[in-house]
Amino acid sequence: MNIEIERVAGLFASEALDMPVTRRDEVPHSYAAITDAWLTDVLCRDHRGAAVIAHSFDERDDGSSNRRRIMLEYNSPGRDAGLPVTVFCKAAETLNNRLVLGLSRAAQIEADFYNLVRGRMEIEAPEGLYASFDPENFASLIMLRDLRGAATFCDDRTEMTRELAEQQIRTLANLHSRFYQSPELSSPTLPFITWPQWWARMMAASPDFEACCDRAFGQCEDIMPARLFARRSEIWPATMASVAQHDNLPQTLIHCDVHLKNWYIANDGAMGLSDWQITTVGHWSRDLIYTMTTALTIDNRRAWEKDLVELYLDLMAERGVPREPIDQVWAALRQQLMSALAFWTITLCPAEGMPDMQPLRTTREFLNRLLTAIDDHASLDACLAGK
Repeated sequence: MNIEIERVAGLFASEALDMPVTRRDEVPHSYAAITDAWLTDVLCRDHRGAAVIAHSFDERDDGSSNRRRIMLEYNSPGRDAGLPVTVFCKAAETLNNRLVLGLSRAAQIEADFYNLVRGRMEIEAPEGLYASFDPENFASLIMLRDLRGAATFCDDRTEMTRELAEQQIRTLANLHSRFYQSPELSSPTLPFITWPQWWARMMAASPDFEACCDRAFGQCEDIMPARLFARRSEIWPATMASVAQHDNLPQTLIHCDVHLKNWYIANDGAMGLSDWQITTVGHWSRDLIYTMTTALTIDNRRAWEKDLVELYLDLMAERGVPREPIDQVWAALRQQLMSALAFWTITLCPAEGMPDMQPLRTTREFLNRLLTAIDDHASLDACLAGK
């Protein structure tokens, strides 16, 4: 993997990041490389005579990707066609972002989702307008129809009502039922690896991942029950066991990073999912428990989770998915809290080369909700039973 890092770093160092691109088959190395001609080829190709005649950018928002809006001006045919006047983009402008998104294949995964899957799903999710990843230099760009004014994005302060929580469950059931046990999974039409394979790839790319997660766990003593903190040495074995369980359970397409900040409330009240960078093949329990635990306050999660799980199972059955035994369902849900926790301990203490991904307030709040749920559900015991 070090050879791959050195190769991409060498290419990055030799690039002229603002080298103009003019054709849609060229992946921009940076936002500065985008031209009116490129935008015309991307957005206007299906509208005779339409062209982008000017564009500008808003401020960049950096995280695992470099996010910006592009404001667009069109000629008369473009305006008459009702083409979007703003688009929302996710790119990899810095070397760290390229390595994080490229080595994990997150950029390729999200491009595959928008190019191959989004149009086949009846769910609330952003509409992809352009999605491409260059496997040679790890440059990438995802362009989405701008949801500003059409949706409200959530964060840890969003008040999730029971109705909104049930809308999340409906979105998940629509997602998971579409390709449940499908022979297409991991085929050229759905070229997504399994969740355990993705985890192994991520671990290989970040050898200090475990140590960083453990260090973060040690910094969270004040937001977890003392009896859970006393079992610190069992956290990582349980995490690895939770990932491995996916190989023993029914498979479908899962989002994998369904924390509340990746959800939005559409103007019609539907709950939508964004950030499809870790779409993989696995068991739906990871998405379901991860959603409920990060979206809901501790009290509401405790009060509503059984009803929400029953609602999910009913919706899946309505869509033709066999109902799994309830004991198996809850065992899987309890286990899957562990790898969800790892996504937030690594956020608190990022591994080398990872960008700063979330505000501390958000990270601590989600960790408190996850750690409390792990204790409530005896997740360590569920993962380590028989070991």
